[in-house]
Amino acid sequence: MVTLTIDNRPVTVPEGTTILDAAKTVDIHIPTLCYLREINEVAACRVCAVEVEGVDKLAAACNTQVEAGMVVRTNTQRVRLARKTNVELILSQHVDHCVTCVRSGNCSLQALSKAMNIQEVPFRNEATERPWDKTLPILRDSSKCIKCLRCVSVCERVQSLGVWEVTGSGAHTTVRIKGGLRMNEANCALCGQCVSHCPVGALRERDDTELVFEALCDPTKEVVFQVAPAVRAAWGESLGLSQDKATEKRLAAAIRAMGVKHVFDTTFSADLTILEESSEFIERFTHSETSKLPMFTSCCPGWVRFLRTEYPELAGNLSTAKSPQQMFGAIAKSYYAKLLEKEPKDIFCVSVMPCVAKKYEAGTPEASDVTDHDVDVVLTTRELDRMLQAMQINVAALPEEDFDSPLGRGSGAGVIFGVTGGVMEAALRTAYAKLTGENPPADAFREIRGQKPWRESTFHIGDITLRLAVVSGLAGARQLMDAIRARQVSYDFVEVMACPGGCSGGGGQPIHDGEDFTAERGRNLYQLDKNSTIRFSHENPSIQVLYNEFLGEPLSELSHHLLHTDQKTWTL
Repeated sequence: MVTLTIDNRPVTVPEGTTILDAAKTVDIHIPTLCYLREINEVAACRVCAVEVEGVDKLAAACNTQVEAGMVVRTNTQRVRLARKTNVELILSQHVDHCVTCVRSGNCSLQALSKAMNIQEVPFRNEATERPWDKTLPILRDSSKCIKCLRCVSVCERVQSLGVWEVTGSGAHTTVRIKGGLRMNEANCALCGQCVSHCPVGALRERDDTELVFEALCDPTKEVVFQVAPAVRAAWGESLGLSQDKATEKRLAAAIRAMGVKHVFDTTFSADLTILEESSEFIERFTHSETSKLPMFTSCCPGWVRFLRTEYPELAGNLSTAKSPQQMFGAIAKSYYAKLLEKEPKDIFCVSVMPCVAKKYEAGTPEASDVTDHDVDVVLTTRELDRMLQAMQINVAALPEEDFDSPLGRGSGAGVIFGVTGGVMEAALRTAYAKLTGENPPADAFREIRGQKPWRESTFHIGDITLRLAVVSGLAGARQLMDAIRARQVSYDFVEVMACPGGCSGGGGQPIHDGEDFTAERGRNLYQLDKNSTIRFSHENPSIQVLYNEFLGEPLSELSHHLLHTDQKTWTL
């Protein structure tokens, strides 16, 4: 242990502790901007500067380790002025159009400027705007970039892709796509983790809200909304709603308050995905001599892009099942269109997703089979919240309402699609029933739950032994794929989600800078599953009706046409 003094207070902490963490143990706040624990500890912004007695230069608290007898002062005039000057210098290279910025009110730089009482910037503004293709799912405004390097570190260390790089030095430092490539030429998975970790508005998702507003005003369109499982665990956060107010039923009511007639739950098509994917897995597993194993889950487009670009020789191991989003779009524009006596082109399908890569997936022609785009628009959770705010809807005052039928009923198994391991667990519940003729205990496969990036387990179903792996985050996915490629591990079924923690931590979820709500959201989804009256996808009566009236059975010819795809053909 090491004992030091911070602002005249004795502090004892383990050796190797930083000044920043040592100060937190005695409730002394030191501001940060670029800092992300264990991800970005490069002291690029110098906002965490402190005085250390006997040292001429100010020290960066975020990456300076404590020493025995060290005397630290965090609030001297010298420290205050240095921090203020550093923020003013950052502001001089940052376009301050705060009123029109998507992060206004949720911007760390804005909050710091206010806290430091900065009312004008004494330095010449040198913000530089560079061209960017605004049709891409992820947009970058270089004039807002503060060179904190968070995007670089997150992409490199958390997602292992290294899409971003730093060039230049001093005032000419800038961030760009590695090698000077354009975004659509890079190996980007479009996961959106760089967006979630940007402290300002330099990175954001493409805003598609006006397309939805226009469709709602078009009398020729039947606007159909679907809401992903993970959205229900997060949608109320940026609206200031408590967990007991931010229910899925109040979410359905809020969407209807925008003028939407048809509001459905993507857990319905998550259950549909399980019927198709578990059937495909059983088919592959029982014909392993001619099938590609392990079978990989295919519901995460960020993971699909990663596999296509980084391990193309393993793309054939992907399940051919479409994601719940795309299955819903296909059913909405075929089965549901017939129920409404409408043509597929008259259905305008909107997805609310916790994901930025879903915008890419919906725009990929090869992922659609009924129309050019079975899903017309994808909104992130953040975009939905912005629409509700734009329409001045008092969400907290709305009475709860159910999702519509017949595409709005889902099981608890469908709900846990939103958390890492959930797809695997839901598929195993149904696979067990298909193989044995009876349901397992609903929580029989809970061993695969957790937030560890790479988890593996073995389960026995009768005489069958299944070797399973679950991965979330692309750094973990790379480790797993390298091990599979080198034949160091062997599995039958593998679930991969591009974002750490799964969709609960998706790149389209509400942003809380410096805080991670992923695990808490996941726990909420498991609780919803536990409380559900239906916990098995195959017991969803709406799914049973769909097969009886329309699809026939899983893996039928019509199911293959509408609900399956070949990801190897997808446009990247």
